[in-house]
Amino acid sequence: MTVFRAFVPNPAAPGGVELAEVEAPVARDDQALVAVEAYSINRGETFLLAKPRPGWRPGQDVAGRVREPAADGSGPPAGARVVGHAWDGGWAPLVPVATDALVELPESVSTVAAATLPLAGLTVLRLLRVSGSLAGRQVLVTGASGGVGHLLVELAAAQGARITAVSSRGERLTALGADVVRRVEDATGPFDVAFESVGGPSLEAALARMAEHGTVIWFGGVSGEPASIDFFSLPAGVTLRHFVYWREGASDADDLSALVRLAAGGHIHPEVGLVADWHETPDALIALSERRLRGNAVLTIERNDDV
Repeated sequence: MTVFRAFVPNPAAPGGVELAEVEAPVARDDQALVAVEAYSINRGETFLLAKPRPGWRPGQDVAGRVREPAADGSGPPAGARVVGHAWDGGWAPLVPVATDALVELPESVSTVAAATLPLAGLTVLRLLRVSGSLAGRQVLVTGASGGVGHLLVELAAAQGARITAVSSRGERLTALGADVVRRVEDATGPFDVAFESVGGPSLEAALARMAEHGTVIWFGGVSGEPASIDFFSLPAGVTLRHFVYWREGASDADDLSALVRLAAGGHIHPEVGLVADWHETPDALIALSERRLRGNAVLTIERNDDV
């Protein structure tokens, strides 16, 4: 059995992961084997690490080069620079990625920037798709200090939205065109659309600040707290939409291609709060869990760390 090193879940270890020897990946016919040069970690993965399912390995957002193209002839050729949505196993030097979730990168988009695009970028594109036009609308973005928040503010502002972002670290968000408040309770509103990713009291406060017939798109619960909603306190006709990005029916490859085009054209600028060697993944996860990072954390793998 061929083995190599990868991060695997260990709830008792720092950051919830440990570097261990695992069986080398074998790609399906519709998967390319990607030599990972950078990967991004996401807050949602910290929750999965707390209660990992058997056999699961973390890692969704990867960028690197195709080591072996897909056996069915689909996808990029060997040696191509790529970004992909791996779903799992990406915190490692090699990972299989389905070719319908893998796209080539132009030289103008760095590997580090590309690694931030899959989960955060796919989420943002699909949130904007379901929200409809935001031109001239009052928009609330909670939990805005992360990678999703920065991209969402940047693209919503480009549509002409008037944005209030909730964040304790708001310098970049202000530069992108948002008014920044530290708590939802400090936001005045009323808001036509709210993108809510915190849950609990944050969701309650957002609902209370909606305009009549406004829409709250609820796409996360990073607080881990339940919300208590009073039917009679809601503004008239408010819609609460439950949103999960992978259930929106879009093609990962098509949306990743759109994100790469936006990045190459200078229309989006992923916020990278940390770039570190992949051996520092546990420290990065701790910093992410403690909300000490702004934007994305990207871990890089040197070629001599490959299998």
